[in-house]
Amino acid sequence: MGCRRTDCVERPLSRLFEKLGRLVGSYPIGFFIVPLVVSFILGGGFYFIEQRTDNDIELQFTPRDGPSKKARAVVQEYFPRQKSEFSSQRLVSEGHYATIIAVAKGKSNIMTKEAFEDIIKLDHKVKSVSVVENKWTFATLCVKVNGGCVPNDLLEIIEYDASKIGHMDIFYPVHNSSAPSKHTFLGSTIGGVRRKENGLIDFAKAVKLVYFLENKGGVEKWLQQFQKTFLNDHGYKNVMVSYYTSQSKQEEIDKLTADGIPLFSITYALAITFSVVSCLRLDNVRNKVWVALIGVLSAGLAVLSSFGLLLYAGVPFVMTVANSPFLILGIGVDDMFIMVSNWQNTNVKDSVPKRMAHTYKEAAMSITITTLTDVLGFYIGLMSDFPSIQYFCLYTSTAILFCYVYNITFFGAFMALNGRREERNGHWLTYMKVQTEAPAKSSSWNTLCCVGGDYDKETGAEKIQPVNNFFKNYYGPLLTKPWAKAAVILIYAGYLAGSIYGCLHVEQGIDLKDLAADDSYVISYYERDRKYFSGFGPNVMLVVREPFPYWDTTKRSELRKCTDDFRELDFVSKRLYTSWLDAYEHFGKKMNLNLNNKKSFMANLPKFFVAVPEFKQDVNITRGTIPASRFFIQTVHISNSSMEIKMMNGLEEKMQTCGAAPLITFHPAFIYYDQYAVIVPSTVLNIGVTTAVMLVISLLLIPNPLCSIWVTVSIGSVIVGVTGFMALWGVKLDTVSMIILVVCIGFTVDFSAHISYCFVSSKKPSANGRMVDALFMLGYPIMQGALSTILGVVVLAASKNHIFRTFFKIMTLVMVFGLLHGITFLPVFLTLFSCCSSEKDEEKQEVKDSVAAHNVMHDSNRPDDLQYAYDNKDFEQCHRNIMIWKENLKVHKQQLNVYVIGSGQQKHPCLEYDPDCP
Repeated sequence: MGCRRTDCVERPLSRLFEKLGRLVGSYPIGFFIVPLVVSFILGGGFYFIEQRTDNDIELQFTPRDGPSKKARAVVQEYFPRQKSEFSSQRLVSEGHYATIIAVAKGKSNIMTKEAFEDIIKLDHKVKSVSVVENKWTFATLCVKVNGGCVPNDLLEIIEYDASKIGHMDIFYPVHNSSAPSKHTFLGSTIGGVRRKENGLIDFAKAVKLVYFLENKGGVEKWLQQFQKTFLNDHGYKNVMVSYYTSQSKQEEIDKLTADGIPLFSITYALAITFSVVSCLRLDNVRNKVWVALIGVLSAGLAVLSSFGLLLYAGVPFVMTVANSPFLILGIGVDDMFIMVSNWQNTNVKDSVPKRMAHTYKEAAMSITITTLTDVLGFYIGLMSDFPSIQYFCLYTSTAILFCYVYNITFFGAFMALNGRREERNGHWLTYMKVQTEAPAKSSSWNTLCCVGGDYDKETGAEKIQPVNNFFKNYYGPLLTKPWAKAAVILIYAGYLAGSIYGCLHVEQGIDLKDLAADDSYVISYYERDRKYFSGFGPNVMLVVREPFPYWDTTKRSELRKCTDDFRELDFVSKRLYTSWLDAYEHFGKKMNLNLNNKKSFMANLPKFFVAVPEFKQDVNITRGTIPASRFFIQTVHISNSSMEIKMMNGLEEKMQTCGAAPLITFHPAFIYYDQYAVIVPSTVLNIGVTTAVMLVISLLLIPNPLCSIWVTVSIGSVIVGVTGFMALWGVKLDTVSMIILVVCIGFTVDFSAHISYCFVSSKKPSANGRMVDALFMLGYPIMQGALSTILGVVVLAASKNHIFRTFFKIMTLVMVFGLLHGITFLPVFLTLFSCCSSEKDEEKQEVKDSVAAHNVMHDSNRPDDLQYAYDNKDFEQCHRNIMIWKENLKVHKQQLNVYVIGSGQQKHPCLEYDPDCP
């Protein structure tokens, strides 16, 4: 199957593009103006960009249907918060709050009078923050319990008197106060603790204060004022201060777009400059400066039109979409280079419509393959669980479609207009007709500025660029050597080994501090919070979500067995456990109550809630039944994403194995941790389905099944390489890197498909000849596209934002590995594992070409000696005769050249076969 040409789709499409090229070449003005008008109309959609912008972290960067969102809905349904009640461990969302971490300076202990004087001063400063002439103060906005604001437990323990801290025994992590049954958890309040044997604090390094606010008007402005108050507040002798608010994450996300505009502007400018400069020619007629500029403009119009259309349609604009224009620029510029390269290989003496027909026949087919695979690949990305990725893929795929249409209409039309200038030998700048050759005794300046239009007299095409000659005469032939192929295979084996090793060490999850700039106040807060307060993680709810017979001793024991299993997990504290049921049993024994029948169990609950009112929030009583209740376990040592993954997996496993009752686990932070369960499967699914679609398209449009398979293998190889080496470079797999990996697929298709299609389409009889021909035709355009992108993203390496540095790292890997596959690995593998002619087939082809060449030169029948050898399959004799005919070709070189070019016919096979032919 691999040896058969499957061009039943490619051939008619190629002919269709040939006709389109002739049409565009004949009527370029219309094809040039219409896209401009469409872009102007659709660009009006940017009027709505502000109201369409949606960077909500939870909505856009967490799984749309994550299990924790469903669990939260259950908790909100069964345990709605009453205004008169408040418990931080029972919150179902982060809510609104401000928090401060005070760290003792140097190596000193923070549990001293001097340090707490500063801490109490900080507390007073927070409570004095006000907005709009004291209209919104902490006292008016704070969460209230029993008529007063929710206090900070540690300050309440010392009664806001710094002098008491040195004389009071404070236990850790649970402090037992003098009040009966009053236990205060201090694990998340005091950090960097060293305890005595009896549990008393001997030394501590940090203290955290949290100020909870109600969800009402003025809160956001108060929090902004809080940040301004502490922005430059360094006047404390004994402590260092870090601060944070509930809206800090969102503010940092919103800043990313603004901070990235200058960097991306430089990035685009560099990429555009390189694209234009690489199209410069010293020939005043063949110069392609304006063509390059219009090629870049075409990509810009595609972004304008596609984004405007989707903004008109009401599609949310997420910050991740800001990366899309860079991808569109890369794809558009790459397609531009391919079209320009094919144009340069047409006969300059042909009419513009004919040159356009030939260009479209070759180039349009190649960019169609990459466009289809890119578009379908990104539309498949709509299956992602993350809305930010869905919107990115929707905007990008639509932009690629517009980019493709504008390339074959708007850009193609300008190529035709530029071709008309070249046809009359017009100057690239003045458009005035210039001489083809410099007059005698003319100055070098006159030759440089006023002469142009030279071309290769032997082929009729534009003169070959030096870089193209490098690929044809040096690099391509080098890769045909057996020892060079062996070296390439060894290098690829090393590359694959390093990639697989890296893939096995990929870390998941996004660290919230990575959303902030390096100089943000958020960084110091996160670092100190993780350093001093990671000993105790989320206080997790265990929710029994169906009616359960708590009065049945057997069932109760089974339920207790389940909760005990959770406490056996190595990341869960065995001592810190909150259970209303255990407390109720203890209360029943103390009060001598019978809790083993439903009537007595339910009747005594109100007395229990009066004695311990906080547990009233943990039991839902409806119509004399308990449809839901909850318990709490305390996690420990959740210090990084690996432990977060371990925690989520461990809780899920225990939840599934509990047979006593259906359980759910929940904590507000789990909304963000849900990504761990879907990020790898989602990435693998998107890449797998996209690669499969690309294989199908390649099989349909590349007329060689084996080469189509190699395109797919190449894409998979680059993705594996990028994933592996990004892990070795310290990049985690998260929503941001997922998006850039999807981008990776788009660029990789361009590298692989162009070379493979050119390899299959080459007229050369041998695999090595096809490889050299493909590299000669497209090696430089592919290198131009890769280098322009690399040059652009280099600027992002200096960014103060982790996300932009991640973009730089992954895009650099994509470009380097994609280029390496496109011009090294894939060409070599195509020569080794593709169906091309054997050596004897080449000799046979050579005989045919030589006989045909003889007929052209002499317009006579085949010579007897060559015909006899050919008919009798005596290829050794044929080969000797070929040498004779080569000499004849040199003698009749000019005559053959005149025949081929002057008649306006296709090149003779001899011209396609041997460089010695004119």
